[in-house]
Amino acid sequence: MEKLEMDEVLKKAEVLIEALPYIQKFNRKIIVVKYGGSAMTNPELQKNVIKDVTLLKLVGFKPIIVHGGGKEISRWIEKVGKEPEFVNGFRVTDAETMEIAEMVLGKVNKSLVAMVQELGVNAVGISGKDGGLLKCEKKYSDGKDIGYVGNIIGVDPSILLDLLEKDFLPIVSPIGVDENFTTYNINADDAACAIAKAVKAEKLAFLSDVEGVYKDFNDKSSFISNLTTKEAEALIGSGVIGGGMLPKLQNCTDAVKEGVNRVHILDGRIPHCLLLEIFTNNGIGTCFHE
Repeated sequence: MEKLEMDEVLKKAEVLIEALPYIQKFNRKIIVVKYGGSAMTNPELQKNVIKDVTLLKLVGFKPIIVHGGGKEISRWIEKVGKEPEFVNGFRVTDAETMEIAEMVLGKVNKSLVAMVQELGVNAVGISGKDGGLLKCEKKYSDGKDIGYVGNIIGVDPSILLDLLEKDFLPIVSPIGVDENFTTYNINADDAACAIAKAVKAEKLAFLSDVEGVYKDFNDKSSFISNLTTKEAEALIGSGVIGGGMLPKLQNCTDAVKEGVNRVHILDGRIPHCLLLEIFTNNGIGTCFHE
């Protein structure tokens, strides 16, 4: 074997050895992956994420995928001649939009199931309606009625724990019902956070369209790779974090406070970001912990 070829082989072996303590540490532990953003709309990235999660399953993790579908929902809303409308980052969801959202999320859900199955792992797609998984109430945004948008008030993880016990990979779409069994669309970040807390996940990973948390987003040298809950709360209170990152930060902090050991914000546009964060010493995103 040529020296160059041998060096390449040895590098691969080193990567596997570096991953070994993490595989041992997280064996049979639950990890919740919130899947959204560009990683869902780019076919190549989509395949990479599904491969990553499937690999986690095959090396002994117990992954659960919670997915969004916002861009796809907007595309279908436009197809029927409606204009997508948002208030404070929440989609205004009338009855027709709710019907479209549930249809699209169901379609996305089953396509993800098929991709996992193709890689040799048994997956089951469900929504928050199934088994009473996600109980919600109507959400208002600054007092404004934004339609069929749900705020999670209860999680019954029984169906997820049963599926994990029977060696299935659950894939969850963020649809829930209220006490009158009215259907609501739920923010996928909120759903992932609530589920991670309910199943006492070891890890919760948000795949997003940003590298992680910056103290000043315009200053790339201000990237923060590790945040304690106290540091995160101080950052939230300082007012320097805005836009869609603020609720994400709050979700991460809440999850750690309620028992999730580590929460990660990762750039889903980077191929295999999930493996790089979990199985390497340095990681690539922002990690929240106590």
